[in-house]
Amino acid sequence: MRYRTESDILGKINVPSDAYYGAETERAKQNFPISGLVEMPEIIKSYAIIKRSAAKANMKLGVLDTRRGGAIVSACDEIIDGKFADQFIVDVYQAGAGTSINMNLNEVIANRAIEILGGKKGNYKIVHPNDHVNMSQSTNDTFHMNIHLSSYIAINEYLIPALSKLEGALKKKSIEFKNALKIGRTHLQDAVPITFGEEFSGYVGAISAVKKRLVEAQKLLLESPMGGTAIGTGENTPKGYKEEVIRQINAYTKINFHKSSYMFKTMSTQLEEMALSDALYDTAVALDKIANDLRLMGSGPIAGFADLILPPVQPGSSIMPGKINPSMMEMMNMVCFQVMGNCSIIDRCADYGQLELNIYMVLIAHELMFSIKILSNGINAFTKRAILGLKINFKRVNANLNRDMSLATALSPYIGYAKAAHVARRAFIEDKSVKDVAIEMHILDKKLLDKILDPKNFAIKKSRRK
Repeated sequence: MRYRTESDILGKINVPSDAYYGAETERAKQNFPISGLVEMPEIIKSYAIIKRSAAKANMKLGVLDTRRGGAIVSACDEIIDGKFADQFIVDVYQAGAGTSINMNLNEVIANRAIEILGGKKGNYKIVHPNDHVNMSQSTNDTFHMNIHLSSYIAINEYLIPALSKLEGALKKKSIEFKNALKIGRTHLQDAVPITFGEEFSGYVGAISAVKKRLVEAQKLLLESPMGGTAIGTGENTPKGYKEEVIRQINAYTKINFHKSSYMFKTMSTQLEEMALSDALYDTAVALDKIANDLRLMGSGPIAGFADLILPPVQPGSSIMPGKINPSMMEMMNMVCFQVMGNCSIIDRCADYGQLELNIYMVLIAHELMFSIKILSNGINAFTKRAILGLKINFKRVNANLNRDMSLATALSPYIGYAKAAHVARRAFIEDKSVKDVAIEMHILDKKLLDKILDPKNFAIKKSRRK
């Protein structure tokens, strides 16, 4: 491999001659061979939007010449389009609050801008990573902004659409299953009848609720720390920069960010990120509950609940022929577990920010984006391969309904709780229906028993009470 020699405060270092990154990125590569995980494309794209907007603002305010500024903007546009993705090589587990990633962006943008202007990589007299690309900026404010921007965009583009599709699919099932009765269950024991439609309407409500929480958390991300530079002081920014750089970001993204009212708060705490993390945690809990319920209701097909017939998506065993597992529910469970763990990491990172700056922003950014992406992808697969193909096992469900002891609940207003409990217990011991035992005991007129102990009429009565 051929190299070029670059210099920084620590001295000279060799950088691959064809690399668009420079000395500081090379040092980070050598210092942090930790996980092989680099920042996700969405975070790099978001950072390039920020760099582009800063260059536009600096040109507008007259502190950056249009020749250099135009080349910087062009380089950023290429990165936003996905070019040079292999040049962003810094490991997620690194030092500081994102300085290495910021410099990785600065160096790649600078070297590409140098090429655009006819120079050779490494000739920073033409475009300098710090003096020109990083002008009016610090890692402190730009990486905070990167978290806000990348998370906001990812929620809009990935997570909300995925949840909306799931919500629509569940609503469709709640309508399809509107009149389909089943035994209700509490404590994993038989309870009064419920319709599948009612049960699925609960899932619709849960998804609707977490969507609202995500949207509320999104609003908090609209507070921009741009222009705060070093720890919120605004050092080295021209007059009007804070307002102009936000205008440029908003013009490009069509999002309405606004200047932080408390810049030092925005720099030193991660309250907005924690609010988003909480909403993601709530989303994972809601999804995990739905996946668990469907896994239980689809258990069997002989010895389980077998209320539902789950769509078969793949063989379930390498040794037991014909076995089909609830694979999509298990996948959704694991995604939710991962997100819950990620949220715990975010809380820990936020808690350990010290004094004027949190040094764990890179990990916060990674865990937020990772959570948003796997939730979105998991939900899309879950909706398509699990929810849309769900069917009711009417043979099993109806057989269970006829033997449902909890129907004795309907006897309580007529004969009292204690006597109704005696009927239910006898029905269980003798393996008979509640109605058969009630008839044998001559408790009520048969015609009345037919009415009040019919599961269908029971559900209709519940509906009228609403």
